[in-house]
Amino acid sequence: MGVGKSTIASQLGKMLHMDRLEMDQKIVEQEGMPVSEIFSRYGEQYFRDAESNLLIALQEGKGMVVSCGGGVVLRRENGMHMKKNGHVIWLTAAPETIYERVKDNKDRPILNNNMNVEFIRELMEKRKPFYEAAEDIQVTTDQKSISQICAEIVEKLSILEEQEHSGEC
Repeated sequence: MGVGKSTIASQLGKMLHMDRLEMDQKIVEQEGMPVSEIFSRYGEQYFRDAESNLLIALQEGKGMVVSCGGGVVLRRENGMHMKKNGHVIWLTAAPETIYERVKDNKDRPILNNNMNVEFIRELMEKRKPFYEAAEDIQVTTDQKSISQICAEIVEKLSILEEQEHSGEC
């Protein structure tokens, strides 16, 4: 949430000549309504089910950059699906940075009535163990350009793949 997943996924897809899929956007298309409306009509559980179902469907595809919603790893099985099918990159930023990036966005149902740095900090702390369990690499997006972030991801992925091929992982 607010760390730059969509922007970075788009640029990374271009750099790596890979298709890109925005999970939230795909769910919006499937449901025919914005995320905030899905939450208000059907609840968070319904949305999380849609995320899980989409992840399962994506297992058929190859060579794709997938931008997941910030809460997708709250279900451990989702993290396992992602790790089984590729590398999981955890983008992170300081709560203050996230707040500045999302404060004017009204389509963030988790932040409805909670648009403040302290709530974002608490949410990040609650989610941290789930992200740590799912991630292969972590990249901080604070005070970095899109190209710097993408270059760091590509470098870390190269190191990870070298380690995997040499049996170090």
